[in-house]
Amino acid sequence: MDKGRPSWVRHCLAYVRGGRRSPAPRGTPPSADLPDADGLPGADALPGADALPTGDALPGADALPDGGIGGGPHGTHRPAPFRSLPWRSTVFIAAIVQVGTRFAAHGQPGRVALDGPAEVLLVVGSLLLLVRHRWPRVAAFGTAAVATLYLAGGYPYGPVFLLVAVGCFAAVVAGRRIAAWSAVGLVWAGHLLVAHWLYRWLPPGTDGAAPWGQELAVTAWVVAILAASELGRVRREQLAHARAERAAAERRRADEERLRIARELHDVLAHSLSVINVQAGVGLALLDDDPEQARTALTTIKGASKEALGEVRQVLDSLRAQGRAPRAPAPGLARLPELTEQAKSAGLHVTVTVEGRTAGVPPGADLAAFRIVQEALTNIVRHSGARTARVHVARTADALRIRIDDDGPATGGGPAGGGNGLVGMRERAAALGGEAEAGPRADGGFTVRATIPLRGGGGAGRTAAGDDEEGT
Repeated sequence: MDKGRPSWVRHCLAYVRGGRRSPAPRGTPPSADLPDADGLPGADALPGADALPTGDALPGADALPDGGIGGGPHGTHRPAPFRSLPWRSTVFIAAIVQVGTRFAAHGQPGRVALDGPAEVLLVVGSLLLLVRHRWPRVAAFGTAAVATLYLAGGYPYGPVFLLVAVGCFAAVVAGRRIAAWSAVGLVWAGHLLVAHWLYRWLPPGTDGAAPWGQELAVTAWVVAILAASELGRVRREQLAHARAERAAAERRRADEERLRIARELHDVLAHSLSVINVQAGVGLALLDDDPEQARTALTTIKGASKEALGEVRQVLDSLRAQGRAPRAPAPGLARLPELTEQAKSAGLHVTVTVEGRTAGVPPGADLAAFRIVQEALTNIVRHSGARTARVHVARTADALRIRIDDDGPATGGGPAGGGNGLVGMRERAAALGGEAEAGPRADGGFTVRATIPLRGGGGAGRTAAGDDEEGT
């Protein structure tokens, strides 16, 4: 049913509904090989954000040349693998460990004084924290081994255990819980062996068995590390889940806005261009025989095109002015006389019956009702042999009920059931918690019915198929 539209209109609608299309090669005629908007994939068929490669799947910094980021073979920037390491936090932790260990040594004269091997162990343990994000298991087991060797050397108790805490915390947060628990268990078991059995053969020589009450403090330290690590993991998962929900909500809002704009552009352009197409045919046919009637047709074309430009400009203004009130009111049922005049100029006589008071209808329902009537009349002009149509609008206490009838057979030349017009009607009604259905009548002709709630409707309403008629 889009065959009669200019190719650029179909292409614009396809762009809004289904995303960007690849431009045609230079020299290709504008209308060559451009499928109808109805034949293009919709928003649901496009690959979503979930189908895109994640950050881990993209070529990372390790794949860059040795020259560094942006520097080529002679780049001046630091290589990316080193830039991605947590240098600042690691240097801060290393400083705490070095300074704190020396302060702790002053209060433990019976332990082995800090010497070269002790310094090496403290430095190696600090360097292992650099890889805690990339290889968390290596950091967890490495710092646990360093702490165990430090205890076996008889050196003073102190901030060396901070290295184990940070390494295991990073492993738990990264999801390597078994590795973290095993590393903490390694330090605990090593302390038990050194303090209650191996102390006879390990420095310092004057050291005796540690009191069993000391193991309560060690146990509390182990439980605190694991509890803090699990708390950090749960908190990070909650934050990641919240970010994913916000991203999904933003995608849904973007999709809904894109579909809304697609419906608006479709309804505006389809209706106005249908009138223009009919009047252009009349003008060409009567140009020589009846110039005055041809002039009237051209006047109608001018008015329809001006109205279409105004409504398209209003849709575009709503995009440019996000969050601000529109400068022009949206069309509503008050403009039904304009629709009937436009349909009359296209050769269709429309009778409108209104029951109840249509003033004060909520803006969303008012716009949806107007667009449904507009699309139904456009379908009759383009795809029906009828010359008369009846529009009935009834306002009840809780809903607007709309019915559009014509008595002519379908004559449109598109694929059966094709087009976006009927789909747009159903989407508009369902967005407000209502329903719309269309189909042929048993006594001939075609009927469109729609029910739009005036309050309390937010869910998707039931929609009925109308495969026997073609939408625009």
